[in-house]
Amino acid sequence: MLCWGNASYGQLGLGGIDEEIVLEPRKCEYFHGKQVCDVGCGRRHTAFLLEDGTVYTCGCNDLGQLGHEKSRKKPEQVVALDAQIIVAMSCGESHTLALNDKGQIFSWGLGSDGQLGLNNFEECVRVPRFICQSYSDDETRLQTTLTFIRKQTNNDRLSVSVNRNIKSLSDVQITQVACGYWHSHALSRGGQVFSWGQNRYGQLGLGKKGQSISTPQIIKSLQGIPFAQISAGGAHSFALTLSGEGGVFTFGAGGYGQLGHNSTNHEINPRKVFELMGSVVTQIACGRQHTLAFTPSSGKMDSFGLGGNGQLGTRSSCNRKSPAPVKGPWVASNTPGGTDENLDDVRIKDPHRGICTLTEDIIQKWLNHSPGRVPQEISNHPDHYSTSSKCSGVDMNMARILFHRVIQQDHPEIAQQIAASLEKNLIPRLSSSPPDIEALRLYLTLPECPLFKDRNNYVTIVIPFAKSLLSLKEAALRVLGNWWSTFEPPVFQLLVELYKDVVVYLLQMHKVGIPSVEQRIFTCFLDTSLRFLEILHTVNERAGHIIQYDKFYIHELDDLIDIRNDYVTWIQRQMYPMGHDGVVTLCRYPFVFDAQAKTTLLQTDAVIQMQMAVDQAQMQNFSSMFLPAVESVNPCLILIVRRENIVGDTMEVLRKSKNVDYKKPLKVIFVGEEAVDAGGVRKEFFLLIMKELLDPKYGMFRYYEESMLIWFSNKTFEDIDLFNLIGVICGLAIYNLTIVELNFPVALYKKLLKKKPTLDDLKELMPDVGRSLQQLLDYTEDDLEETFCLNFTITEENYGATEVLELVPNGEDINVNKSNRQDFVNAYVDYVFNTSVAPLFECFYAGFHKVCGGKVLELFQPNELQAMVIGNTNYDWTELEKSTEYKGEYWADHPTIRLFWEVFHSLPLEKKKQFLLFLTGSDRIPILGMKCLKLVIQPTGGGEHYLPVAHTCFNLLDLPKYTTLETLREKLLQAIDHNQGFNLA
Repeated sequence: MLCWGNASYGQLGLGGIDEEIVLEPRKCEYFHGKQVCDVGCGRRHTAFLLEDGTVYTCGCNDLGQLGHEKSRKKPEQVVALDAQIIVAMSCGESHTLALNDKGQIFSWGLGSDGQLGLNNFEECVRVPRFICQSYSDDETRLQTTLTFIRKQTNNDRLSVSVNRNIKSLSDVQITQVACGYWHSHALSRGGQVFSWGQNRYGQLGLGKKGQSISTPQIIKSLQGIPFAQISAGGAHSFALTLSGEGGVFTFGAGGYGQLGHNSTNHEINPRKVFELMGSVVTQIACGRQHTLAFTPSSGKMDSFGLGGNGQLGTRSSCNRKSPAPVKGPWVASNTPGGTDENLDDVRIKDPHRGICTLTEDIIQKWLNHSPGRVPQEISNHPDHYSTSSKCSGVDMNMARILFHRVIQQDHPEIAQQIAASLEKNLIPRLSSSPPDIEALRLYLTLPECPLFKDRNNYVTIVIPFAKSLLSLKEAALRVLGNWWSTFEPPVFQLLVELYKDVVVYLLQMHKVGIPSVEQRIFTCFLDTSLRFLEILHTVNERAGHIIQYDKFYIHELDDLIDIRNDYVTWIQRQMYPMGHDGVVTLCRYPFVFDAQAKTTLLQTDAVIQMQMAVDQAQMQNFSSMFLPAVESVNPCLILIVRRENIVGDTMEVLRKSKNVDYKKPLKVIFVGEEAVDAGGVRKEFFLLIMKELLDPKYGMFRYYEESMLIWFSNKTFEDIDLFNLIGVICGLAIYNLTIVELNFPVALYKKLLKKKPTLDDLKELMPDVGRSLQQLLDYTEDDLEETFCLNFTITEENYGATEVLELVPNGEDINVNKSNRQDFVNAYVDYVFNTSVAPLFECFYAGFHKVCGGKVLELFQPNELQAMVIGNTNYDWTELEKSTEYKGEYWADHPTIRLFWEVFHSLPLEKKKQFLLFLTGSDRIPILGMKCLKLVIQPTGGGEHYLPVAHTCFNLLDLPKYTTLETLREKLLQAIDHNQGFNLA
């Protein structure tokens, strides 16, 4: 090592020499046999970094800038850093920063302007201190064990410094430090720039000047731009982007033109150097009041700023306010951290070195690496710089692999130590306002740790982690939401499953029994877990369903909680808010309910409303006994109809009914038939009236042959009130838990739930048209306009006449092209499902919601609501046999029963569906499947010449004791072929 210059304070490290100025380079003997890899020069002190990570200093120590109290004339080791492996350092006028291999910064020296970043009131710090606080033993173990997981996940510090401070750098792994005379900068692995110290000229880049700042602050105006290098002069600062253009941003003092903006103005916000745009600058260096920028592709060196002592190298002592070339030629150094032979006074590093691809060998090397300095091929991985509010830059699959290898490879006691450190140190100190977007990556990666899957850690780690996440400020949560929305479905599903398991675990504990003193804690835990799932569900919805909505269902709820009681409590809390009464109702989080649970809720709601309607009617009838002016009313909604005029009779009754009547239990009487309605008559009523209303003779609905579905006809001549009636009928069917035949697409149920139909819904209703529109969207050639020849119109045929309608104003004059084709498809879908049928659907919607509106309905997904209305066709005839009960002399292996099932299973599908219609009043099965039908078979008197008899109200089959297969088949088919009517004769 050679040195020269002012030696009056011993800053050259040559020992007790007499000369105050060394005019020629002189060899320093103190590092004989050692490799010096970095040198930092302050105004009167010098710091040396050796290859083994140790730091030596010499020179003036009046302000503690040496970090030790040994000799000043020769280099002495900074013993306070003995336990650290230092990888970089920088010197200011009278302070020093050192960066260790874990990305942590230590500082010492003059701190009067906050340049040490220690947020204290000491003017001088004579011993290196960590910017924040030092680790406890537990924290050190956590750091040591997890420091590998800097991951291609992507080299971010999974362990993030556990001792958190909102404005500190403890959350962020730092890769570079730079000292100005009285201010400091740090560059994070994600390319974010932090600053602190004196801000008289705006050299911190925070958009203001004047007040010194002693706590590291992120330069918000530079967020989202990945930076590769930082540099600081006396009172000005530079940041160099990683992008291919090599953009240079400057800020701070500009009185001598050292900012390069062709002015002498000070800049309080980072400003791009316009004159360097187009040049791919890869290295920058600052003197006290001048700057150098190197462009290796053209072998060009530019300088600007103060030139009175010839420091610009332009063969002139004039100042330069904008970049001016320094005569070369110049060659980029290939040695990491090395200098060019022509730059005796300038230290310029190549920010693009060390790019690698993470391989199996590197991972193994990583895992086997002893604690200490992280291998260069890991620490310099370039994907770190992709961190932004939209992209985390994290490889989640690699994070999981590395976590599993670390946890599984180590001894169980190490895993326990990690768990203890997470519980006691890391999670309790997570901040609600992390200093940098990079720190949020911890929230993505930590749940991948196998410790999170262990039920023993739910209460100590998993739930507290969720609580910390929920306490994040809105902006941070929004960034996490953006990152989650980019997850692959299996990765997102793992996170959802984790917290579903936590909820199940808590509810199981509650069912076993929780002491009353712990009830409040349990409530808090349950609420935290459900709120976390709620955030994930919101992200899933906004992202267009990363996973299907039913992946959030917790199927164990029916066994773990009283859903009916939960619903009643939820309703009471809405009617009479009680503040924080310590009660968590699952109904607040409806996305966890499966179809079975939602059906239970709907039944509960219907029973409550029916009971309220009945009670009101009875109160009114009681009053009518004493007050003649009060009219008595029926506690049920009675429909007396004739089969031959079922629509007219129903309309007449419903028109006279009030809205409150719709909430009463429904009873149906067919004129001339003696059956009492215990459910079966009602089933047949719905079947018959819907069949009549949907008959093409009314022209209210259009039938689509390809899909075998119907949709509203916008050219109907029928009374619009009929659509209101159909809506009421559908509402009554759901409200009375009866399925009806209604061949509408899912789009109808979307609209009932105030959700917009999409192109997929059009594909369901009109497959040909849907496929054509999809082809239009998928077409990649440039001749789209000529190939499809479309404009913003739609052609319809009505009663033999063809009509062309505009989808938008002047649509006939607007051709469909590549830029507006999505608008055309949206307009087409909107016309079919909304615009063309608006008045008809509004009547249907109003009728439906007269009966069935309310919060319970909003819990359903469109497909689930459809299954509630029309049932489903997921027939499982084996399940039907398994769930069947027997009465009297019959049992599963009775000869007649065995004959019955042999005949039944041999029937074709249509005959089996006819049997369901005969027995239950509908050929479709309830939303919950075959098991809910609960078929009952009992013997009946008489001989084999009698037919089987169905009691549709109770799904009960009277089956004579047939002894032969042929007789049973003949009588069963004869019965199911004549399945209408309730005459008892």
